[in-house]
Amino acid sequence: MNDVNISNDIIYIGADDKDIDLFEGQYIVPNGISYNSYLIKDEKNVVMDTVDKRKSEEWLNNLEDVLNGEELDYLVISHLEPDHSYNIGILAEKYPEMKLVGNAKTFAFLPQFFDIENLEARKVLVEEGSKLNIGKHTLQFFMAPMVHWPEVMVTYEQAEKILFTADGFGKFGTLDTEEDWDCEARRYYFNIVGKYGVQVQALLKKVANLDIKMICPLHGPILKENLGHYINKYDIWSSYKPEDDGVFIAYASIHGNTAEAAKALVKILEEKGAKKVSIADLSRDDMAEAVEDAFRYDKLILAAPSYDAKVFTPMEQFLNILISKNYQKRKVGIIENGTWAPTAARCMKEYLEKMKDIDICDTIVTIKTTVKAETLEKMKLLSEEILKC
Repeated sequence: MNDVNISNDIIYIGADDKDIDLFEGQYIVPNGISYNSYLIKDEKNVVMDTVDKRKSEEWLNNLEDVLNGEELDYLVISHLEPDHSYNIGILAEKYPEMKLVGNAKTFAFLPQFFDIENLEARKVLVEEGSKLNIGKHTLQFFMAPMVHWPEVMVTYEQAEKILFTADGFGKFGTLDTEEDWDCEARRYYFNIVGKYGVQVQALLKKVANLDIKMICPLHGPILKENLGHYINKYDIWSSYKPEDDGVFIAYASIHGNTAEAAKALVKILEEKGAKKVSIADLSRDDMAEAVEDAFRYDKLILAAPSYDAKVFTPMEQFLNILISKNYQKRKVGIIENGTWAPTAARCMKEYLEKMKDIDICDTIVTIKTTVKAETLEKMKLLSEEILKC
């Protein structure tokens, strides 16, 4: 079991998964993922969520070690996604007197996952602001619909002032991964929760007046210090405001000519005074990281060749993801490539026009197969335009 110190009465019983290749079947996690679960020991013993099936045995052993023969009274179900709920059925069978704590949506969905004997009698139905006293500790529940499933709720433990945030404030990486929180939390947020900024803002407002000493998410490290930093990041991310002043160049290239233009543009932008320039090859680099950088910076330049009278597939995929994640409030420049009838710029512009508050630069660079002197001059004009305040 991970040696994670929460408090005398609240014990970490989760597990690190270092062998997983793709989280949710799509996100590269080079440093794995943690499945966090917690046991609150009091007059009544309470488990806060279970873990993924990949770590069932380890989790059950952790739980039994900490219970040390005592009964389990409640299971709080914050979120029914399988990486947190897989062991609900196993736990319900193992502890037949255990009550299940959830909201109306939780219990509407639960039978789709498990056949739990005597479920009606075991339900503890909670609503906005409901409280559950278990002795020295009192749990208060706040609904967080669509952060990022409809049944999600967060729990505030009043005695020790701990907020259990479900997938909120989650991060890729195991608990023993030593890395900056912001980058992998940002990649996690925008790719998994990012579409639901309005709902995250609503949740932040609900808990704004709580005295929070610790944040316990279902993925990633327990947050104990400088909580204002993490909450501020979530406020920025969920309001779709740019986090940094910089230019992100996202390019897709078939034969290397568009890549050459994109790399030349990095130097031009730096010479023109750009504070930060980041670049990604959409055909080869992690798409989730490209999405993260698109949201991180206040300016974006798209560069892609024409393909089948539209735009090259990796760029089309990238733009579709940005639409699905509510990309907005950015300045965007366009570079297209085409040997005989360029269509990429028109296609990219059509995608951008489906997004909210996107300022598209008037200067559109068209490459006719390879980069020429006139291409570089046009890219200088684009650089000047996108860097204007």
